[in-house]
Amino acid sequence: MPGDYSQLERVRKLLAKAEGNGVSPAEAEALTAKAADLMARYGIDRALLAVRKPATDQPGNKVIMVPGPWSAVRAHLLGGIARAMRCECVQLPGARGCTRVHLFGYASDLERAEMLYTSLLVQMAHGLAAANLPPGVRSSRAWRRSWLLGYCSAVVQRVREAEQRAVQTADQESGGGPGTELVLADRVLTVRRQYERAYPVTRKIRVTYTGSGYRDGYTEGQRADVGTTRLSSTRRQLGGGRP
Repeated sequence: MPGDYSQLERVRKLLAKAEGNGVSPAEAEALTAKAADLMARYGIDRALLAVRKPATDQPGNKVIMVPGPWSAVRAHLLGGIARAMRCECVQLPGARGCTRVHLFGYASDLERAEMLYTSLLVQMAHGLAAANLPPGVRSSRAWRRSWLLGYCSAVVQRVREAEQRAVQTADQESGGGPGTELVLADRVLTVRRQYERAYPVTRKIRVTYTGSGYRDGYTEGQRADVGTTRLSSTRRQLGGGRP
């Protein structure tokens, strides 16, 4: 599938530019928005191709180590992105301040989720470093944590919107064959069954914050132009409850 991989290479280049130190917020927004749209369409193309050629995109799973600092927030971001891209994810205990996230999904969706997550970590770090701590804040750590959660909510909402646009565009362009939504629903069900076999019992927790930086972080996350995931997750299932 040379064309598909060429498209993904374009995504990588756009995200690499968005991560640059000298890139303005407006430039990063435009680059990441374009990358998100291309990535979403890539996911649809791979899913539709797999209907005719199942061997091209098989369900699988992958464990990603999420180091500190802010490992819980980073895992929250990864979970939100993964679920927006039709994956399931489980948070597991890690050693020395790290968190492990076990992802389940089709190969193309796992690849997309990890790629975007890696780029957004860099962009989020740049945004937090440039953020000005308001005067009178009692706890800088609490403010930064709330900023990060606001950022996560915004970028995951943008990812979901890009995925929805890709589905709508694919339906409009389809010339027969199985509907895009039906194909994707079948994939979601397959992934969920795989996830539930591996983790039949999970326990929910709520991701909370006490700082006042959430709104500023959300605004910065909107500039990345790529999700709101609810701030509830599970201890082992991230990115909100099951649909």
